[in-house]
Amino acid sequence: MRKLSITLITALTACTVAKAPLSEEVVRSEMARNPEASYIDGLEGKLKWNYTTGLELKAFLDVYMRSFADAQDDKKDCHSERSEESVLEYVDAWYDAIIDSTGAIYKYKKSNYSTDHICPGRTLFQLYDLTGKEKYRAAMDTLYSQLQSQPRTPGGGFWHKQIYPNQMWLDGLYMAQPFYAEYTARYVTDSLQRAANFQDIASQFALVYEHTYDPSTGLLRHAWDSSHQMFWCNPETGQSDHAWGRAMGWYAMALVDVIEILPAGEPQDALVSLLNHVFQSLPLYADSATGMWFQVLDRPYEEGNYLEATASAMFVYGMLKGSRLGVLDNVSREDAVKRYQELLETFVRRDEDGLVNLEQCCEVAGLGGKENRRGDYEYYINERVRANDPKGIGPLIWAALEYERI
Repeated sequence: MRKLSITLITALTACTVAKAPLSEEVVRSEMARNPEASYIDGLEGKLKWNYTTGLELKAFLDVYMRSFADAQDDKKDCHSERSEESVLEYVDAWYDAIIDSTGAIYKYKKSNYSTDHICPGRTLFQLYDLTGKEKYRAAMDTLYSQLQSQPRTPGGGFWHKQIYPNQMWLDGLYMAQPFYAEYTARYVTDSLQRAANFQDIASQFALVYEHTYDPSTGLLRHAWDSSHQMFWCNPETGQSDHAWGRAMGWYAMALVDVIEILPAGEPQDALVSLLNHVFQSLPLYADSATGMWFQVLDRPYEEGNYLEATASAMFVYGMLKGSRLGVLDNVSREDAVKRYQELLETFVRRDEDGLVNLEQCCEVAGLGGKENRRGDYEYYINERVRANDPKGIGPLIWAALEYERI
């Protein structure tokens, strides 16, 4: 894969960033830390079709589309043609290397039926528009074909992965549904099929809400096993034990992104209702001092629990975007802006090199696969915490972009 030159990295690091919006600063900081995109998630030159890298690169392109490409009146320092072009080149280099000339994705297997493998395809919509590379359209077609045959629960919800049969995780709604919605909006021309797809998308949001909802808290549990057989689930309800912060963050982000894509009316209205239910409960579980959210949402202030950056960034993004779209009843623009400022105060730091860092990110949490991934309280609070995890950097950039639109 092509790497950015040392000269360009130095230039990006040394730029006078005081005038730049935070969204651009975060992109430059990440590009300075990571000589090419495989370093974002620690692969250091190895190619892997993973949602974490794809998610962050989509955020980069969103900054490119909204900030760099529109900054035609300021070309004196970091807002140079070279800086603009480098962002697109950085993103395109990873996708160009991992997708061959026929549109085949490196080591991708449809038979794995992983919703995680749909998520990095979201960036391809913009890349195809910007580069015209037909292989990107072919790759999108491949991912859509996976969704057409994705295994489902009896109620019609996508399995999270083939290796997690009968299970819907809140994570999976973000992994699959925004791509499903955008592909349908752009490329499905048959009106009946378009309507069916949009209804299918909305139904999956409703299904997972119904089966993960905890009436005692108003929050959503991390996952649901429709067979009620997994060792981590309640045998009566199929639910996992806790409301994990990032799981609800994925769900909230998926809702606002899909709401923006779907046409007005039903089924968009049903998703707006779900979004309002989510943000009716979430403020009740935020930390009173910082306004941010805990790793385990339903155990605030309990020993070992901590304020977690990725979930907090996701919720703030959801609040800012939802208020901009005019679909949140109980969250004002002022409320959302206040939470954004609290997000920066709590988690965002600048290091000695002037680079922007996002602290206190949970690296990973899941259910099953390994015996320790039981979804109990001790499991969630003992997973590794790091800085600048892409699952937090992407939402931080999106939250910044929303704030910068004000």
